[in-house]
Parts: sequence; C-alpha cells; structure tokens
Amino acid sequence: MKDYFFAGIQQVGVGTMDFTESWKWYIDHFQMDVKILEDNTVAERMLPYTGNTPQKRRACIAINLQGGGGFEVWNYAERKPQPVDFDIQIGDLGIFAAKIKSRNVKAFHQEIATKYQNISKVMPTPDGKPTFFLLDPFGNYFQIVEDTYIYIDENRLAGGTVGAMIGVSDIERALPLYQDILGYDQVMYDKTGIFGDWQFMRGGDQCYRRVLLAKSEPFKGPFSDLFGKSTIELVVALDRQPKKIFEGRYWGDPGFIQICFDVINMKGLKKYCQEKGFPFTVDSCPHDEQFDMGEASGHFTYIEDPDGTLIEFVETHKIPVLRKLGWYINLLKQNRKKPLPKFLFKLMRINKVKI
Repeated sequence: MKDYFFAGIQQVGVGTMDFTESWKWYIDHFQMDVKILEDNTVAERMLPYTGNTPQKRRACIAINLQGGGGFEVWNYAERKPQPVDFDIQIGDLGIFAAKIKSRNVKAFHQEIATKYQNISKVMPTPDGKPTFFLLDPFGNYFQIVEDTYIYIDENRLAGGTVGAMIGVSDIERALPLYQDILGYDQVMYDKTGIFGDWQFMRGGDQCYRRVLLAKSEPFKGPFSDLFGKSTIELVVALDRQPKKIFEGRYWGDPGFIQICFDVINMKGLKKYCQEKGFPFTVDSCPHDEQFDMGEASGHFTYIEDPDGTLIEFVETHKIPVLRKLGWYINLLKQNRKKPLPKFLFKLMRINKVKI
C-alpha cells in the first residue's frame, strides 16, 4: 500500500558545458528566471554516478512562475564535462526531450522564431494538439506543448517543465515504474508508426511506438499548484538498436541528467520502491538526517528505470522566500497535503535573476 504522494515534477536536470551561458539561454527563451537555490559545493553523495569520486560543481534550480517544474542547471567546476559522442536520436535510452508548457503554442512559436531559428513547424501530436520542437544550442531537444493553466500570470507565453520523452527498450517492462510508482496510470495514446511531428528531430523518418502517460489523480502537496499537471512519454525505437545516452559518462555531463519528482514521505516511497524491485541507488539521508543544499535543505534519493534512466525524488524541508531578509519556509511545520499560498511565490519575484 502506498503511503507517499507526489506534488509534481520539481525539475529536469540539464548538464552543461557552461553554466552561465546555458542558464542565460533558458532565461531568455523559457523565462526560467526565479532562482530557488544555487549551490557551489561538492557532490559527495552521487558517487555511483561520478566515478566514485566527489565532484565539485555549480548548480541552480530555477523556475518560471507561470507554472510547471523548473530546471536544475548543472556544471562541473573542476572536471571537464564529457559531451555525448554521437548524435542523439528519438528513442535513444534516457531522456531525449523535455516538455515545456505554453498557453498558446502557435503564438509562442512566432515569438521564438524571431530570435532563434533551430525550431520545427507547428504540427499536431498523435492526439491532435499543437506542438513544436526546438534544438537548443547545447544539443538538447525541447517539445513545446499547449497547457492553458497559469499559476501566476506574468504575461508570458512560456511556462515551466511539464514532462519528458524517455527512450526505453521495452515499454511493458518500464510501465511498473512509470504507471505504478510514479502514478502516471492513464494512457492518453499508444501509437506505432512514423510521426509527422517528429520529422524535425534526428531519426524522425523511422518507426516508433510512443505511449503518452498522464495521471488520473491530481498531484497534492505544498508545490502542487505551482507544478500543475504533467505527462511522461515512453518511446521505443523499432527500426534500429537505440544507444544509451549516458553510456560511459557521468551524471552531470551535458544532456538531460534526470527527471525529479517532489515527494512527501520519503520513507514510505523507499519501502514501496524496494517492494516493486526499484531500490534507491542513492540516498542522501540514510540515517534520517537532513541534507543541506546551500540555500535549502531536504532529502534526495535516486532510482533507475529498467534502462538506467535516473529518476530523482526530493522531499523538501526548507526553501528560501526572501533571502535578503533571511525568510525561509520550513515545510516540516506545514500541512504537507495543502498547497502553499500563492502570495509566497509572488514574493519570490524578488529572486528573479538576469545573467
């Protein structure tokens, strides 16, 4: 029996070659400009994925207040990041595209096209909704999907992260994790073929099976109103043997390094994951201690899907609201089934950054 719950997708991790350049681009194009935390310490608890050596890094988590999850922009400080040595195609094993929400996909396409050209046309998804893709300057694909839910209206067309496309070798083998543990139990479509909306992407002329998953039950928790709804799209390449995107590389190297879910009751989640055959591979607080993340604190863990894609869980204990005044929210003292009041996030506008 499950005795944990999720508040939504907290962030998608993006490893970079240049922290400042990447974050500036995501601010300019996706308005990921409200800093939740920034950390310049050593990653000591990710040893299984960093060559069994603590690695110094610079990282931040930033959000768009219109709603959706954020980005964790991540850059090695002393080790030279190792980019992928092949061109990532649709269906390669791992996160090969992140989903970004827009209140008006066609209008946002026009806005992006005025300043960036490496984008597709607006096309229908398999269920008939408008979408387009872009390939950022760092080699990462993003799918823009229509979502009219606005958390705090800032007169922007873009919102935050609302899902990911994940390459898997066998969808039936992956479903127990994504449907059961993560709760994406509703199949929105299950289609096989060559897809028009993918012609912009490498491998778009090949045959795939794609399954779009959503949640039948809403998220709940302190950040659930901010994060909103999300989907996970599982993809199997049928015409070729897919490559593992992070084969031979470290967590934090360039690309989408993880998808992270905000969780309440990490102990319950740990027990359930073990029962289902997906034990934690990393646990920042194995003895129930509190993990300090610089300007915030909490408890993070990782599991792997059957193909090794990293899924992160974070139970947030403390986050900053107004750093200059030393004002933080202690979530352990809140009713953690209720969303935080919107005015607290409006105050976070003071944490907007320009690079």
